[in-house]
Amino acid sequence: MNFPANLKYTKDHEWIRIDGNVGTIGITEYAQGELGDIVFVELPSIGKKIEAGQSFGTVEAVKAVSDLYTPITGDVKEVNKEIQDSPELVNKEPYERGWMIKVTLANPDELKNLLDVEAYKKLIAH
Repeated sequence: MNFPANLKYTKDHEWIRIDGNVGTIGITEYAQGELGDIVFVELPSIGKKIEAGQSFGTVEAVKAVSDLYTPITGDVKEVNKEIQDSPELVNKEPYERGWMIKVTLANPDELKNLLDVEAYKKLIAH
């Protein structure tokens, strides 16, 4: 499995890539593999305020529906319309075209609470 070292991870299997004060959020390759074929993604509207640890949407797979949890607090700046039309991109390219939302960070210190790649690998090894 692929876990890019430049990302931060949550115990709920989301990832975040930081670029300045914007975080791009998605689910990990492990998470999409556990869910199976993704058929629908529900995302928040642009401008919505989201709180670290709270649900920001859902992902529906053939096997189950799962909540998506935000790793950080901020305002939704952009949503990935491409995955709303082609949710299978989350399975095929979870770290690239399968991203979910972009958020303007309200408190960059929250990033310290997230897992690095080695800690995330240990989490899923259990």
